[in-house]
Amino acid sequence: MERQALLFLLLFASSILLAQPPSPSVIQGRMPEGTIIHGNIPYNNDTLKKHLLDIYLPANTNEKIPSGGVPLVVFIHGGGWIGNDKYADMGYMTETINAMLNSGIAVASIDYRFAQNAVFPGILQDCNKAASFLYDNAHKYNIEKNRFALMGFSAGGHLASLMGTSQNNKVDNLYLPNSYRPFKYKAVVDFYGPTDLTLFAGSEDPKSPESILIGGTPVDRPDLAKAASPITYIDKNDPPFLIFHGEKDNLVSNRHSKLLSSWLNHYGVKNELTIVNDAPHFGKMYDVEEIRTKVMAFLKAELK
Repeated sequence: MERQALLFLLLFASSILLAQPPSPSVIQGRMPEGTIIHGNIPYNNDTLKKHLLDIYLPANTNEKIPSGGVPLVVFIHGGGWIGNDKYADMGYMTETINAMLNSGIAVASIDYRFAQNAVFPGILQDCNKAASFLYDNAHKYNIEKNRFALMGFSAGGHLASLMGTSQNNKVDNLYLPNSYRPFKYKAVVDFYGPTDLTLFAGSEDPKSPESILIGGTPVDRPDLAKAASPITYIDKNDPPFLIFHGEKDNLVSNRHSKLLSSWLNHYGVKNELTIVNDAPHFGKMYDVEEIRTKVMAFLKAELK
């Protein structure tokens, strides 16, 4: 078991290094001409670097504002809950991000404290606070506050799925005090996110990322594992899900996404699961035209 856990941690550490994005200036330089960038906005009225977000608005948003504003995708990075930043995953999802912006959809990429400093639910409280900030300040940035979608990658996919499934449950401890806002997410796009913490091979290892996330092993603390698993909160009122997972993902088994899809089906929630042939845990193979077309068709339909 220790050897298996060590192998997982080595694979995970290497994945963080490989996922390191280009510099913010390079990422932003790839965006469509005229993209409006509001960078490093504090969302929790403090000075923590992990409490910042960036907003990317489609070109000409300030001059040609649709009725009510533009729809928004909240973009949540991965990193095993213990690494990376709000530019991670943007580096290899360039074409998808540009397609959203060119289609009149704004993107807000958020940072959050890592689990080492914000054990669950603290890490999720940060993400929910960022969404509440965007809701409260939607008019300022010409965003339509009733047309929010979520998009997350790996650990970010887990957090996006948690936000999407739990928003209508109003679980107090998932939000910072007085930060819950009564809106409904229109859609969730989940790229290879964990959905049940007990499925991990490291669920008995106190040093595994999922154990760090909840402050105990999922096997020893099934109550905490349940509270931090998106499948716990699924009901018939959840938003539609579009789910992608690699056939050869050796970090997060695609059983996580299969289980999520099955539970969504059980409750009658619209969803589509794509197992990407030969794909590993992350990378440019998730930014190809076939997947991008599905993502854009889904967002356009659900954010209309």
